[in-house]
Amino acid sequence: MTTSISEPDHDLIRSEALGLGFDICRFTDIDETWPAAARLEAFVAAGRHGEMEWMADTAERRKHPRAMWSGARSAIVLGVNYGPDHDPLLVLGQPNLAAISVYAQGDDYHEVIKARLKALARWLVARFGGELKVFVDTAPLLEKPLAERAGLGWQGKHTNLVSREFGSWLFLGSILTTLELSPDAVDPTTCGSCRACLDVCPTGAFPEPYQLDARRCISYLTIELKGPIPVEFREALGNRIYGCDDCLAVCPWNKFASMARDQKLAAREVLKAPTLVDLVRLDDAAFRGLFAKNPVKRIGRERFVRNVLYAIGNSGDATLATEAQQLLDDPAPVVRGAAVWALSRLAPEVFADLRTSRLATERDAHVRAEWAQN
Repeated sequence: MTTSISEPDHDLIRSEALGLGFDICRFTDIDETWPAAARLEAFVAAGRHGEMEWMADTAERRKHPRAMWSGARSAIVLGVNYGPDHDPLLVLGQPNLAAISVYAQGDDYHEVIKARLKALARWLVARFGGELKVFVDTAPLLEKPLAERAGLGWQGKHTNLVSREFGSWLFLGSILTTLELSPDAVDPTTCGSCRACLDVCPTGAFPEPYQLDARRCISYLTIELKGPIPVEFREALGNRIYGCDDCLAVCPWNKFASMARDQKLAAREVLKAPTLVDLVRLDDAAFRGLFAKNPVKRIGRERFVRNVLYAIGNSGDATLATEAQQLLDDPAPVVRGAAVWALSRLAPEVFADLRTSRLATERDAHVRAEWAQN
């Protein structure tokens, strides 16, 4: 049995959500067709999901919110502003420093937002009854199309949500519920003729507006891809070692966005622009310590140091060649391979002197290829 919620009750829910730390709260029904399903199907069929097999495996459940939960009748979609207090693109001009995506400079937003969603959920059930489920990015629910239906903003040409109030800087969370909630109006705004986000992409990851090829996206390459990053993209990485903010940061709507005030999600000073030297020297324990309660921790020390070594190779600073050389014997092949590439870029003479002896002892095929092809 479903329960209808009145408009004044909507205001109560919004007030409770804002009090828990959300910056926006809107409602939508989930009765209509779901155009996002066709876009997802085309995305997977084209192989643009790369190694993210979970997207293909869960595609059926992603086709509609009710495919996730047949009892759902409405959705409450919430956002938390994470607008930075600095220009995240400035660090790209300082090749000895590391660029970490804004969303990963503070505590893991999944944990912070999930705790708030659960608190709101408990309040909702106590006040109105019904059943519900909460989601924060990790379940097979297409939250950006859901947020668009609820009127939080619109999906921009970079495929991310754009908001009049918060620009491209919104974390999303959702609650599916058996409650009947009248929907908020959809925001009719569009990106118009603007293509700033498409043109700034370092790897050309947008084959067309509103379409992303994850296999070319620096966020995918530095976070999701487990093996060596393809050679064709390494220079374009620059000093981006975890994610990429370029398409978000150039969005003109950001000029209307206020800086985030959420202390639980505030950037840690040590992660705003750390040095490549400090990061490449991290062992596993130091890596886990530095990124405790932080999303970077999930990719592990090996993939992270791989990224740092590519950035070192792009730095143009020959004094960093010794950092790469010291990791030629790292236990992880993905680290060794990246160290070889960085060394070949910064100290070609040293690389040439070592090539023959290293090829004679190296057993990993990918690392051997790095020695052979450079």
